[in-house]
Amino acid sequence: MSESKIAKLHQGLADKEFSCKELTEKYIDAIEKDNEALNAYVTVTPETALVAAEKVDKKIAAGEKIGLLEGIPMTLKDNISTDGIRTTCCSKILEDYTPIYDATVWDILKKQNAVLLGKTNMDEFAMGSSCENSYFGGAKNPHNTGHVAGGSSGGVASAVGGNIAAYGLGSDTGGSIRQPASFCGIVGMKPTYGAVSRYGLIAYASSLDQIGPITTSVEDCAMVFDAIAQYDKMDSTSQGRKGAAACNTLKNDIKGMKIGIAKEYFEGIRDDVRKSVEQAIDVYRSLGAEIVEFDLPSLKYALPVYYIIACAEASSNLGRYDGIRYGYKAENYKDVNDMIKKTRSTGFGAEVKKRILLGTYVLSSGYYDAYYKKAQNLRGKIVQEFRNVFSGCDVVLAPTVPMTAFENGHAVSDPVETYQTDICTVPVNICGLPAVSVPCGFDDKGLPIGMQLIGNSFAEAKILNAAWQYENAANQFRAADFGVKL
Repeated sequence: MSESKIAKLHQGLADKEFSCKELTEKYIDAIEKDNEALNAYVTVTPETALVAAEKVDKKIAAGEKIGLLEGIPMTLKDNISTDGIRTTCCSKILEDYTPIYDATVWDILKKQNAVLLGKTNMDEFAMGSSCENSYFGGAKNPHNTGHVAGGSSGGVASAVGGNIAAYGLGSDTGGSIRQPASFCGIVGMKPTYGAVSRYGLIAYASSLDQIGPITTSVEDCAMVFDAIAQYDKMDSTSQGRKGAAACNTLKNDIKGMKIGIAKEYFEGIRDDVRKSVEQAIDVYRSLGAEIVEFDLPSLKYALPVYYIIACAEASSNLGRYDGIRYGYKAENYKDVNDMIKKTRSTGFGAEVKKRILLGTYVLSSGYYDAYYKKAQNLRGKIVQEFRNVFSGCDVVLAPTVPMTAFENGHAVSDPVETYQTDICTVPVNICGLPAVSVPCGFDDKGLPIGMQLIGNSFAEAKILNAAWQYENAANQFRAADFGVKL
């Protein structure tokens, strides 16, 4: 069982085993020592971290109680806006951009005196599955730095997996929290669309994006989710958490719980991944869960549906980066049109330009009906199939990724295979459902394997309880050789 790192650090602070300043300095020192190898952070914020630590130490000295997340060193993906702190989306076009407001999730945590260590690496504008599309170079896997951390929230996963942050927040558009969590052997959850505010998240695809926690244990994931899942009037899609707090329902008996398995999720996945996930299914059987098999015929359409919709929304969302209002601006140009063209051509990386072009193409008058409209219709079909599934089971169990972390550079040499790493994760975003990735084994190179538990809308407490039960029974945790040793 992976013990709660947050609970352990909280107890140490409350019992005065160490001060928040000492804890923070330990993490800052670890970042200084290990970040060169991991490349997890693109901006480190020691001053911001130590100011928050001082506030927490004053509260403790005054005999005041502190909250669970108060004083805990953490990180944010670099597409989550932070007032006065550089937020780049790991793109040249936003290299020097500093927001003048906080994203709602950071505003919530800042008010709880969370200790922000810095902003972490990502694929440019969250477009990628390896973190290698970053303007600052890719984050590395803490289990083997010759392999990728995953994407697009690779920096958060590398920092948390390498223990140079206790937890972090990432964003998930097509698997960008769950895939790097799987690659780095940690826990990552994509909440229900609308459960966590997107205000201040720099958009990739607005109908798919969702902020969520990346942690070392399921209990920590539940703690962070409970803190950030609040209704926000600044986000028109926000609903907040529904039902009981996830932390309060952990450790509930899952005897009789119906766990659904779709054969389509197991097609084309690597043998060692299949074996680990099947062993996880056996663990659930031993815990008294009922395994229910079913078909999801529309699953084969999920990847093309995702890429058409995501790229279409990206082509619209990224239209604001033109060199006129903020961000990078080309220096030599003839007129306004030439300036915009040169700014976007040199400011965006190759993958971002590819997706903008694809999105513009599928939205163009001659191809709108053939591609975008058809994708939206198929999206409705996939949503309906999942609704039918949850009428017969409580959660769906599937691999998170068809493989383990690939070697650095592989995404460039085989982009099609890299796109296919999203095949198990994108259906959740298409349907707006919650899903959590949990480590379930290791391959013969010692690289982690992950499985995901998918729930019906706003069933975060249910999937986290099921994940905790597995984590408690299977004891799969293996620490990476980096970071703060607790």
